[in-house]
This record gives sequence, structure tokens and C-alpha cells, in this order.
Amino acid sequence: MSPVEKEELKISIQKKIKITLAAIADYKDMTQPVAPDVAIGRISRMDAINNKSVMEAALREAELKLNRLNEALEKIDSPEFGVCINCKKHIPFNRLKAMPDANRCMDCAK
Repeated sequence: MSPVEKEELKISIQKKIKITLAAIADYKDMTQPVAPDVAIGRISRMDAINNKSVMEAALREAELKLNRLNEALEKIDSPEFGVCINCKKHIPFNRLKAMPDANRCMDCAK
């Protein structure tokens, strides 16, 4: 991978981290407890509780993604970055650009 490509990936990862941090903040707001004294009706309250569960799952996924992105940013200058953990071939630049936290090539990811 060329130095220009690495720099492009660094910028891309940093942008994805910012977006993920914003999403995490939004999810945290949406996962606040549903107060039992709010007069929204039984069905609406059940809906609110269900939506809260969905947002909690999205929050967990976003936090995992943030961890993977931070790891990718830390490893970008190491020789193992961009190398498939299974077959040890280089992961194509376009795959890394789309998913900078990818640690497998397309063949091994299948």
C-alpha cells in the first residue's frame, strides 16, 4: 500500500470515527429508560420499550464498530495492516476504503 493510500485511509477512518461517535451519542439519548408514569397508553409504552431495545442493540453495534475503527487507526502503520488474517494476502485497497476495519480479504470473508 502506498503512503498516499495510507493517508487516504487514515482520513477515512477518522471521518468514520466521528460519524460513529455522533451515532453513539444519539443512541445513548434514545436508550434512556421509559418512565412508567408517562401517560402514553399501554400499547404506546410497549412500543417505546421495544424501540428502546432496538436502540440498545444499535448502540452495542456502534460501540463495537468504534473499537474496530480505533484499532485500525492504531495499526495502519504496522506491516500487518491490510493483510488477511487467514490467507496472509493483501486486502484490496477498495475493500479497506469501504471497511477500514476489515481483517479478511473477500475470499476468506465468505
